[in-house]
Amino acid sequence: MEPFLGKYAHVIYTALRIVAGVMFMQHGVRFLFGGLGGTPPDGGAAPFPSEQFFAGLIELFGGLLIASGFKASWVAFLASGEMAVAYWWKAAPQGFFPIENRGELAVLYCFSFLYIASRGSGKYSLDALFRRPESPG
Repeated sequence: MEPFLGKYAHVIYTALRIVAGVMFMQHGVRFLFGGLGGTPPDGGAAPFPSEQFFAGLIELFGGLLIASGFKASWVAFLASGEMAVAYWWKAAPQGFFPIENRGELAVLYCFSFLYIASRGSGKYSLDALFRRPESPG
C-alpha cells in the first residue's frame, strides 16, 4: 500500500490530526458545558475547580489547536501527557487490560498525540500558512 498511499501521506496525516483534534474537542465540550451527554453521574458540566474542568480546558482548546495545526507539536505533547495521566489515574486501577478497564480511548489518544507531537503541525496547517518563507542564500 505504501507506493500508492505514500503519495498522499501529507493529506492523510492532516486528516488524522484534524479528526483527532475535533474528537478531543468533543470531550472538552462535555466537561466544560455539559454538552454531548455531559459528565457522569448527572450529565452536567464539570464543577470549577476540578480535575475534569481543567482536563476539559486542555481537551477543548488543545483539540482546536491540534485540529487547526497551530503549535500542534507542543499542544499534542501536553494532550498526550494528559491522556497518560488519565489512563493511570482512572482506568488502570480498574484492571490490567485497557479493553477491560475502559482505558483504550485514553491509550489511543495518548499515542496518537505523541505521534502528532513528534511530527508537528504538518504541511497543511496554520503553522505552515503563517511560516515565513526562507530567504535564498
